[in-house]
Amino acid sequence: MTAVVGQRRRVDVSELVLRYPALGPSCALLLAVVVFSLASSTFLSVDNLSLVVEQSLVVGTLALGQTLVILTAGIDLANAAIMVFGTLLMAKLAGGGGFTALLAGIVLCAVVGTISGALVTSLRLPPFIVTLGMLTVVAASSRIFAAGQSFPVSSGLLNLLGRRFYLFGQIELTVGILLTLVMFLLVWYALTRTAWGRHVYALGNDPEAARLTGIHVNRTLFSVYLLAGIIYGFAAWQAIGRIPNADPNAYQTGNLDSITAVVIGGTSLFGGRGGVLGTLVGALIVSVLRSGLTQAGIDELYQDVATGLLVIVAVALDQLARRRSR
Repeated sequence: MTAVVGQRRRVDVSELVLRYPALGPSCALLLAVVVFSLASSTFLSVDNLSLVVEQSLVVGTLALGQTLVILTAGIDLANAAIMVFGTLLMAKLAGGGGFTALLAGIVLCAVVGTISGALVTSLRLPPFIVTLGMLTVVAASSRIFAAGQSFPVSSGLLNLLGRRFYLFGQIELTVGILLTLVMFLLVWYALTRTAWGRHVYALGNDPEAARLTGIHVNRTLFSVYLLAGIIYGFAAWQAIGRIPNADPNAYQTGNLDSITAVVIGGTSLFGGRGGVLGTLVGALIVSVLRSGLTQAGIDELYQDVATGLLVIVAVALDQLARRRSR
């Protein structure tokens, strides 16, 4: 009788994890905040918490687009390179007007995203191979385009997201934080309240079953890469707002950091399960972990080790939850 009850409890926990993917990451975030608050007297300061949030914006926006791709059982290794190319184009065109430069950068990122989507849907190439190749092409193109230089940005519109203001007269925030929250809210609504969102989840769970139910699989998959590309364009705007300088060598691990945020946030690498709210929490976990370990005097290399181990644990827990739910 005890064994049966124990088994039932395990099944209930697995079902809870699968039903609410953001629940586990939220508990992990709370635990990390508590631990680092006890380890450092300055961690819970208003200034430090504001900095932690700001540091998560660029990777968090990249992770937002990455979430869409991973929900379809794909992966995008080129997202940070696409974003960097977007920052370079924005910076080079800034003299002709901030709006024109911003629009051109977002369109560039969207175009690269559509190329990846077209290769995946039309030629049925694996997303890993397509985006790995795109990573090499875009990264090299960025260096050729920049000719080894970086470009300072002084345009008011391009720097807008870095503009600061105070909430309640004490909490320092940036316009970029507001934009990030709006973007996450819009994508959350699209995924959870529209037919398109249901099609994305269905595609990630079983493409063949989705096709048999009348879903236009290729059209949905293509739209995911297009939307992800647009989001990478906004990530480029975030990057310039945070550091007003476009550098072709920036964010070289941004793609891995975005995947880390998505996986830690509870989205399954095998598609069909997860969501953007968990990704938002995952991006904050990565930022909290790095900030807390830095204040504790831990070397950056060991921080990377800790982050990598966290990803492995997150994927292992996802697999375990899936097996127990069957």
